[in-house]
Amino acid sequence: MNLGRIGTAMITPFKEDGTINYPELERIINHLIANGTDSIVACGTTSENPTMSTEEKIEVVRFTVEKVAGRVPVIAGTGDNETAYSIMMTHKAEENGADGIMLVAPYYNKPNQRGIFAHFETIAKETKLPVMIYNVPSRTGVNVAYETTVALSKIPNILWTKEASGNLDQMGDVIENVEKKDNFLVYSGDDGLTLPLLSIGGAGVISVAAHVVGNDMQLMMRAFEEGNHALAAKIHRALLPLVRALFAQPNPSPVKYAMTKLGFDTLNVRLPMMEMTDEEKANFDRIWDTYQEKARNFN
Repeated sequence: MNLGRIGTAMITPFKEDGTINYPELERIINHLIANGTDSIVACGTTSENPTMSTEEKIEVVRFTVEKVAGRVPVIAGTGDNETAYSIMMTHKAEENGADGIMLVAPYYNKPNQRGIFAHFETIAKETKLPVMIYNVPSRTGVNVAYETTVALSKIPNILWTKEASGNLDQMGDVIENVEKKDNFLVYSGDDGLTLPLLSIGGAGVISVAAHVVGNDMQLMMRAFEEGNHALAAKIHRALLPLVRALFAQPNPSPVKYAMTKLGFDTLNVRLPMMEMTDEEKANFDRIWDTYQEKARNFN
């Protein structure tokens, strides 16, 4: 399966009463597909899935698959720190037509590498869907060592890893040491490392920023692939302050605010997430406006 260069970890819009705003979610799906997204991750961290009920997660995946209608692949975030629960959610994603699953490393439990390997292996063997490993030590408290990722890559349906360790050396070690280099791909989990990862053989990014700058990110990646490294670097440098602003407050509050600038009703978040303050919004606005000026000169 081809996930393309950019998979977007999609936000979940909420109404004032805290319930999911499904008409707005459909608008977001269509916006992403029209603006640079090659695949969609439903119920990843950016969706605020830790605050969603099991029933809501299942329905968001089902709804996303239905509204995408085959236009791009849909990857369901089914990982949990309980292996059995992850298997159950994976089976639900299968039933609802997901094209693949994303499994976050077990959080809070802090298993050793043998436990991490066994967790992913056990789930992968319970499904025919292709699997993406999600390594995000800043959230989970554990790092999936490159040796563990390389070992997992030998399992036939584990095809990708989303590396949000921020460690390019580790990503490079994975790329260098996997046996099926053409069939096991490394995606950045950090928007700011998209171009650096491409330069060492990575496949692309599972992005938050693509909600609002997906086309510009595609332009950067095409420029790199076509050998126009000066343009790719120019876009990368322009994107960095905006990417930092999108993560200056806990994700996804900033990107939800950014989406309101494009006309979406996405400001509401669920506790313990908080809407940005007026001062934080003003700081974001300045960076946003500066980026818009720079983006006019991408040529």
